[in-house]
Order: sequence, then C-alpha cells, then structure tokens
Amino acid sequence: MASCILMPALSPTMTEGTLVRWLVQEGDEVKSGDVVAEIETDKATMEVEGVDEGIVGRLCVAAGTEGVAVNSVLAVLLEDGEGEEAVEAALQGVSRAPRVDAKEGGAKQEKQEGQEKREVRGNRVRISPLARKLASSHGLEVSAIEGSGPHGRIIKRDIDRVVSEGKASVVRGGDHAGSEGEGLPRRDREDPLFPNSVLVPHSGMRKVIARRLTESKRDIPHFYLSVDVVIDAMLLFRQRVNEMGGGSYKVSLNDIVVKAVAHALMKEDKANAGWTEEGIRYFESADVSVAVAIEGGLVTPVVREAESLGLLEISRRIKDLALRAREGKLLPEEYQGGTFSVSNLGMFGVDNFQAVINPPQSCILAVGCGREVLVLRDGEVEKETVMTLTLSVDHRVVDGVLAARYLSALKGFLEEPALMIL
Repeated sequence: MASCILMPALSPTMTEGTLVRWLVQEGDEVKSGDVVAEIETDKATMEVEGVDEGIVGRLCVAAGTEGVAVNSVLAVLLEDGEGEEAVEAALQGVSRAPRVDAKEGGAKQEKQEGQEKREVRGNRVRISPLARKLASSHGLEVSAIEGSGPHGRIIKRDIDRVVSEGKASVVRGGDHAGSEGEGLPRRDREDPLFPNSVLVPHSGMRKVIARRLTESKRDIPHFYLSVDVVIDAMLLFRQRVNEMGGGSYKVSLNDIVVKAVAHALMKEDKANAGWTEEGIRYFESADVSVAVAIEGGLVTPVVREAESLGLLEISRRIKDLALRAREGKLLPEEYQGGTFSVSNLGMFGVDNFQAVINPPQSCILAVGCGREVLVLRDGEVEKETVMTLTLSVDHRVVDGVLAARYLSALKGFLEEPALMIL
C-alpha cells in the first residue's frame, strides 16, 4: 500500500520549513532509515529519513520550496506493482503541491561524473544553504560566483573568497532569479521615500525571531536588575587556568560566567523556573542557553547540566555548539529546552544592555564588557575592573527579592571563582 513522506516537525515551534534538496529521484528504491531530503528550519538544515520502505512514486514538492507546512506531503512511496492510481489514492484528502517534473527533478540531482563545473538549470544555481544565506547577507549575485564544491556547487569558502576580494561584479544590483528557491534582494519594490535601498525578503529564521520576540515583549511582564561585578579575581583565575594548559585549551570569561550562572541557579533554585498556564515549572538542572550570532539571526544552543560540568568541559561544549550553530548543523535537541539564557555582548565593547526573555524561560542574563574604574577605598584611590550584568526577569515567575538574591549569588561566584569548586 502506498505511503506518504511528510514534512516533519523538527522542533516544538516549527510550523513550516524549506525543502532544500532531494537526495532521491522518482523511481528510486527507499529503505527505512535512508536519508531522502534536506529540510531547512529556522535554526538549522536537517536530514529527513524515510520511515517506510518503497519506491518513490512522486516527489510532491520541488527542491527549494519555502514555507512548506508541517505534515504536508513531500513524496509518495509505492509498493512493487503499484502505479499512478496508488499515488492519487494516497493523496486523497491531503493538501497537494504542484508535481515536480521528473526530468527537472532528475536534473537537479544528477551527478555529473568527472565534471567540476557549476550546474545551472534555467536561472537556478547550485549553492549550499549556508552559502546562500551568506550571499544574501552580503548582497551578492550568486550566478556570477564560481563554485568550488562538488559539481560546481557554491559553498561557504566561495562566498568568503568573493567578500575578501571585494569583487564588485558580483554585488547584486538588479532583479535576479533566486538560487534554489530563496528570495534575493531586489529593487522591484522601490519605495519613493527610499530610492537608494534594496528590499531583502525575510528569511524563515528572521520571521520566527520576529514573532517570538514580539510575543515575549508583549506577553511577558519584564523587569530588570543590574549589578556591577569586580572581575579582577576572575581575570587572574582565567589567566592561571590557561597557563596550566600550556596552550592546549583557552578558557574565556564567558565560559566562567556560564559556570557561575549554573552554580547560582543551584543556590537560588527557585529562579531556575519557567511559566506555564497550568503552573510554574521548576527545573532540577541548570541547562544554560548561550546566545550565538549566526548569519541572518540568532540561536541559543544549550549546555546541559552545566552545574555538574567542569570549566574545561563547559568551554569545550560552548565552542563545539557555537561552531556547529554557525554551520547550521545543530540538532533540534541541542538548541531547545534550556532553563536560563546568557547573552554576552562584552566582546563588542558594550557596557550594558537589556535582553529579551526567551520563553518559556523566566530569566536571561545580559553580560557587558569589563572596564577599568577608579574607586575610593579607605581614603586611597584604587583601580578595579568592573563588568555590568543585567538580569531580565519574568515577574510572573520570579519576584524582585528572589531575582536580587540570585544576582547576589552570581556576583559572589564571579568575584571569588574558587567558591565554585567547594
């Protein structure tokens, strides 16, 4: 009996995705567990595996199609001996997309043995999802870029090369066709008030970020508390830790902050909580979400059970998660389910800022840069290095006194890092 491959929900918040490319063609045999397609969510590009066995009878969604709703039919699998009637029967009562032309679909997936040239079908250029995002962010015309990937596919290093060379010939200046389905900056919607502008269509990630942040600021009663932390002891602690490694590792201030955040959550555990309509959910482990900027948006990979990890393991995990976040290779479980978020803009010289809470969490910590200040102590002027922390709090979950106690605990761990090993 024919069966359908559906657009999976790769995260609790996912409502739609982009079908980046097919890895099978009509007529191919598929076994359970075979990877059949690549799907791009608002956070990453994921592989879709076939659940059933069969022969691909129809590809129902073209490669590059955006906005494919969760549970939409992507393809139909047939058993031996079944034909077009079985395909139509399987699609009865479901939302149907325009059929992919078999020849066009085959051309997209065709392997050109021995050739390392760019493949173009009409105005569509072979380009990886990450390279496509980078090209869009830099306003590049992808059809003018030579790809160095398999069969001429444009990949990240090609975009980096063009940007570093500053080639004006690939800067997009007019109306160009999209590459594998993504909208590109265009001048076909000029605003008379802003004639020297280019309209860049929203990416799926940017749409999700906009919706979630709007909901957060609208629905969550934010309040903010700030504290200055003297970090001279923390700077010395980091220096000694890195010296002990002899260059084999490099711990950052942000790594220490994440560890201190976790320890403070264990000390003031009522702050490690989230709002639900049924009640307040208290978390037993400190799963710290760390904000990572990527092309076109922001993701928050999670350091699980950070309270039980050593500093070096926290540092290793953050570096690994951040790298794979920028490459679009995070799994859904690696950026979902955090209990508390940390956003650090100190490396950009920002003194202080207020972050927006990432629901269903109740708190997010904004970390500023370290700065030298002069203080008067016992009649003497002394120099200290100070860092401002600002805690954004959901007042439905955490009251002012609890938030203040949490910040006090966090300040104590950061000013005396040795306390975290006791």
